[in-house]
Amino acid sequence: MKSFKIQTLILISIAFMLGMSEFIIVGVLGDIADTFHVSIASVGLLTTIFAVIYAISTPILSLMVGEHRLNKVMLLIMSVFIFGNILSAIAPNFLVLTISRVITALVSGITISIAITFATYITPKEKRAWIVSWVFSGFSIASVFGVPTGTWLSNQVGWRVTFWIIAILTFLVMLAFNFALPHDLRQQKVEHFTDQFKILKDKQILLGILVPVLALGGVYVVYTYVTPMLTNSFGYSINFVTIYLVIYGIACLMSNQTAGRLASRNGLQRVFKYYVIQTIALLGVSVFYKMPVVDLVLIIILGFTIYLAGATTQLFYMHIAETRYPQALVLASSFNPIFSNVGIALGSFTGGLIVNSVGMPFLGLGGAIYTAILLIVLWILTHKFKN
Repeated sequence: MKSFKIQTLILISIAFMLGMSEFIIVGVLGDIADTFHVSIASVGLLTTIFAVIYAISTPILSLMVGEHRLNKVMLLIMSVFIFGNILSAIAPNFLVLTISRVITALVSGITISIAITFATYITPKEKRAWIVSWVFSGFSIASVFGVPTGTWLSNQVGWRVTFWIIAILTFLVMLAFNFALPHDLRQQKVEHFTDQFKILKDKQILLGILVPVLALGGVYVVYTYVTPMLTNSFGYSINFVTIYLVIYGIACLMSNQTAGRLASRNGLQRVFKYYVIQTIALLGVSVFYKMPVVDLVLIIILGFTIYLAGATTQLFYMHIAETRYPQALVLASSFNPIFSNVGIALGSFTGGLIVNSVGMPFLGLGGAIYTAILLIVLWILTHKFKN
């Protein structure tokens, strides 16, 4: 039992470090912009680049793993992850920083996929949903504690220190992983791996993958620029922003926990009303932009709604794969993180366009367009299909 708890903690820690590395840019946008004398929108584009590379590389690297021992694969990709964060810490210019983020993004998706594989391997079948949900919660924990702490550290001693800390802690987690997790786990051989992609021709899947894209895309139009919004536009101190990001992270953690309960029965129908609320909240961010206190509340609402469809869509993909495309189970299990990152890329890119063209007050309106489309997608999925 003690060994299982330690193994679980290590896997959660891996997700935490991945979340820290991905989300920390949101907290240090302004500091990086000042260091390299580039616009805030240019730094915000790093979030877009990271998410796009993450989404593209994950399925490709998953297929390349083959029959290699997953322990060795994990040690290799975590080493690359550490190198990417060290390169971020020492980047002499914005181009090198961008390259470092590409390197880190390349291996982040396959890292969490393998972590989930280990989680299901070491856990009895009846507890697998529990451990998988906790491993994914590592990302939310990073939002609650990691990103605000990184933001505060950046303000105190510089943003580079945050990447050094991520690299050092990841090295320690890697050592613990090698010591505590099994060394004999391998992926089963797939004879014709191209058959897996047939699932992407399924109409329900094509609609279903739009759910995380639009849900996260709408929120990330605003969230990518939340730090400069609170400091530059609303005049709040960085200390206040740090505390606020903790509260936002708690809302995200509650979103993950609530998602599991919503997914238990008719999940797609049950989440619909919450995305109506998300759409209204996004519109409100623009409408009440000159009333900062109102916007503070609305952004917390966005944090609570952002992940509510996560568990539902994951079960949705897996059900279709099990019944129609059993050869694509592994690919289907990666859809939620992949297309969540597509949404992050879409949202952060859209936010950058809005900031550069019409200004931050219009960010909420841009996000609301995506969630309005999401409502249409959810309606079609729940009314036009009978699964």
